[in-house]
Amino acid sequence: MALKITVIGTGYLGATHAAAMAELGFEVLGLDVVPEKIELLSSGRVPMYEPGLEELLAKHVAGIEGSTGRLRFTTSWEEVGAFGDVHFVCVNTPQKHGEYACDMSYVDAAFASLAPVVRGGSLVVGKSTVPVGSAERLSALLPEGVDLAWNPEFLREGFAVDDTLHPDRIVVGVRSERAEKLLREVYAGPVSEGSPFVVTDYPTAELVKTAANSFLATKISFINAMAEVCEAAGGDVAKLAEAIGHDERIGAKFLRAGIGFGGGCLPKDIRAFMARAGELGADQALTFLREIDSINMRRRAQMVSMTREALGVDSFLGKRVAVLGATFKPDSDDVRDSPALNVAGQIQLQGGQVTVYDPKGMENARRLFPTLVYADSALEAVRGADVVLHLTEWSEFRDLDPAELGEVASSRVVLDGRNTLDPVRWREAGWTYRAMGRPSA
Repeated sequence: MALKITVIGTGYLGATHAAAMAELGFEVLGLDVVPEKIELLSSGRVPMYEPGLEELLAKHVAGIEGSTGRLRFTTSWEEVGAFGDVHFVCVNTPQKHGEYACDMSYVDAAFASLAPVVRGGSLVVGKSTVPVGSAERLSALLPEGVDLAWNPEFLREGFAVDDTLHPDRIVVGVRSERAEKLLREVYAGPVSEGSPFVVTDYPTAELVKTAANSFLATKISFINAMAEVCEAAGGDVAKLAEAIGHDERIGAKFLRAGIGFGGGCLPKDIRAFMARAGELGADQALTFLREIDSINMRRRAQMVSMTREALGVDSFLGKRVAVLGATFKPDSDDVRDSPALNVAGQIQLQGGQVTVYDPKGMENARRLFPTLVYADSALEAVRGADVVLHLTEWSEFRDLDPAELGEVASSRVVLDGRNTLDPVRWREAGWTYRAMGRPSA
């Protein structure tokens, strides 16, 4: 008999996982405590922008013409408990307000609601990013005869559908052969395609995501630290990154200097990792992450300073600044801890007239920074600007016509905060081009 799967929490992770499980052939029931979200998903729409996700939902959500009908959504815990053989917990674990530590309230609430209704013999699978030691504690909340496994997610925003259907690795922390067997059945499709299936204990499975994110954050902040040195020494960080990236021990990925990382994962994950290490008495092992975080946050202030220098002023008062990009990365509408919006906000607070344009993040940006001015296009954002800041590396921005923008800008000065624009094209169109870590490029 085919397994029936539930997904608890239908945010970015949960909605993607639910749709992907339906695509893999399972009957899936998604649960959320927000009725409006369930109503939206039940109509085949998503509350966030993720390439390919809405199409995948429409393919499987019950009630949509031509769909397989394998995917439904509910607000009923009783329905979830009666339906599921495998329950995936995909709720949010944000940073605690005023602290580095992880807020486990959503995870704890999900387990407290699921425990009384879950059927004996079923499997609960945690996918949320949690502090190491959480699975041990949460397993005690489940009734006898119900197994717990931990299966961390490794989704990249903008590539989440493909990352779920064709993962580069599947990690499962289990305590029983039965739990491993059930998860091998769930992931039989990706495994048959060659996705590695790594079986480990609870603590190791919990550590994998935070360890991976800490390594990526370290690599990004390393090249940004090198950009600071290049600024001081007159070097070119892009050429430096190219040269060291050819070393196969290092690799070229995540070696593009810029205004740093943001989003809902990397910043809060490395901070929660530091906090948990302190609780375990291993804080000295992760003290380097404080400097990683510091380098990353410093990049934003440096872009503000670079903008002031480019304008040749001590104050932004009366200056018009165009900001291209609001999301923390391209192919997403996520503005959580966005370096681009942070820079825009800092300049506005210092008296600048800031106009922002982003292909997908405008609505979310308006909610977070309602006092900024928002334009309907890059051309309108640049109109009358004294300086243009490129802060999110959307392909739309790389394809812009610098000559056309130059016709409407007050001054042809562009600062590339992501090192992805073509300096030759912009300079040929009469622009003064400046990128971070490349003072002489």
